Amino acid sequence: MDQWMIYAKKADFNGIAAKYHISPITARIIRNRDVTGDEEIRQYLYGSKEDLNPPLLMKDMEKARDLILSKIEQNRKIRVVGDYDADGVNSTYILVMGLSALGASVDFAIPDRIRDGYGINIDIISRALEDGTDTIITCDNGISAAEQVAFARANGMAVIITDHHDIPPAGPPEADAVVNPKQADCGYPFKGLCGAAVAYKLIQAIYEKAGKPREQYEKFLEFAALATVADVMELKGENRIIVREGLKLLRNTANPGLNHLMEETQIHKENLKSYHLGFIIGPCLNAGGRLDTARLALSLLMSGSEEEAASIAAELKALNDTRKDMTLSGVKQACAMIEETELKDDKVLVVYLPDCHESIAGIIAGRIKEIYHKPSIVLTRALEGAKGSARSIEAYHMYEGLVGCSDLLSKFGGHPMAAGLSLPIQNIGAFRTRINEQAELTEKDFIKKVWIDTELPFAYVNEKLIGELAELEPFGNGNEKPLFAARGLHVRRLSVLGKNRNVVKMTLSDTSQTSMSAVWFGDGDEFVENIKNKYGESAADMALHGLENPIVMSATYYPGINDYMGNRTVQITIQDCRFH
Repeated sequence: MDQWMIYAKKADFNGIAAKYHISPITARIIRNRDVTGDEEIRQYLYGSKEDLNPPLLMKDMEKARDLILSKIEQNRKIRVVGDYDADGVNSTYILVMGLSALGASVDFAIPDRIRDGYGINIDIISRALEDGTDTIITCDNGISAAEQVAFARANGMAVIITDHHDIPPAGPPEADAVVNPKQADCGYPFKGLCGAAVAYKLIQAIYEKAGKPREQYEKFLEFAALATVADVMELKGENRIIVREGLKLLRNTANPGLNHLMEETQIHKENLKSYHLGFIIGPCLNAGGRLDTARLALSLLMSGSEEEAASIAAELKALNDTRKDMTLSGVKQACAMIEETELKDDKVLVVYLPDCHESIAGIIAGRIKEIYHKPSIVLTRALEGAKGSARSIEAYHMYEGLVGCSDLLSKFGGHPMAAGLSLPIQNIGAFRTRINEQAELTEKDFIKKVWIDTELPFAYVNEKLIGELAELEPFGNGNEKPLFAARGLHVRRLSVLGKNRNVVKMTLSDTSQTSMSAVWFGDGDEFVENIKNKYGESAADMALHGLENPIVMSATYYPGINDYMGNRTVQITIQDCRFH
């Protein structure tokens, strides 16, 4: 069972509320997101494009800008080398379309996930040399490509690195310019940009130097926003502004590919939110790189005709549906292995699924981690041995765990919460044993903590508050959707709705006898069965008929508006509940 935790961060909530004309509840939520100080609060609430940092604050930005402009003037051939995920695809789109609009001779290359692996490699550079390429610009990769960059430059090519990943211990490659805000001596104030946002900053710098009006580069902001959410960057500081402003553009996008993808996935543009970018559009773009080729997603963004855009959008949607089916099958197989073997007792779950497509190993590992709240590693059979992805919990540093098993691994890399690895198949058993022996985890670490912003009686839930909460969007990583709690809730009436009986609609009243409409999404019959097990069948029947009953629960929830046929009512969506 999850452990409910209520934030206890302190601030002058009434003072913040008065200064910014918001409620103390909203002020508390802002503080819970670690937004403090007048300037941070102002930007959080009202930040606009004018608050974005100037590109030239980034190290080597001026050098990269001037080199690219000179190459355009000399009509030298430029090749953009991207990556196969949504961030890499959007980065590539921004650079290729942005430079071609200035008259550049520019094309692109994107590595194949299976054949090439991540990032620029010698083969890609060799093909560029054969094609007469003068300059390579990487995006969303390249910061660890010292050998590759050296090879390109030794063969007379200019190389510009644009990336956002961590700088390797040995330092960045010796390129003509390295544009990455994470460099130790980079003065750019915000370090959390995605690859596409770095690419956008480069295009902005080039267009400003070329004297182009700002609307000509700002049109690329929607692609930086899409990539920011799809790459699960923290929606703080500059990222929050990029996504908020980008969503405005996306709701009115003229891009045929995105329009047809939204139509194909039944997204109403006027209601577009960060959720749709992260859980619908982003996965569709990623599906190309996972199961086919990332060129497909890039072709969607670049499509020049409505017919072509519609065809590619349908293909990406179908690929993503296939990916979801494959993921579901892989999760079921992994869970069966865990439940039916001694794996279930392990602190770190190591699951070998030989026939699983390697591109979805990370997704499956993430799902397994969510189900068991344990560090999870999913391995698949690859061209050379086993290859896999790892996802962790807050209490376990995954990269350090892999370091302790490095002699058993062929290759690995990553961060505290996620990593990739490969190893000989015959080492899997020893790897599982070693990583578990070295894991200093306790049962407490396997209990998921759910953070609640505040207890909120129903009397405080109204349209004004709901409107204020909407102003805190976009929600996502680093700016989580607010979560409230209430206890002592009496169930006055309930019903199970939906063709699949997956909606429970209730009328609740809290300890002050304030009533509230509520919905819960899940297995409705199981919900009723839990009531019967706790209170008896007669209590459940009384609630189903709207009669007085003994059912009381605590719940976590988020408030919203139910707008049905023009009738607007306040309604809460229950995230979790516990019967007393």
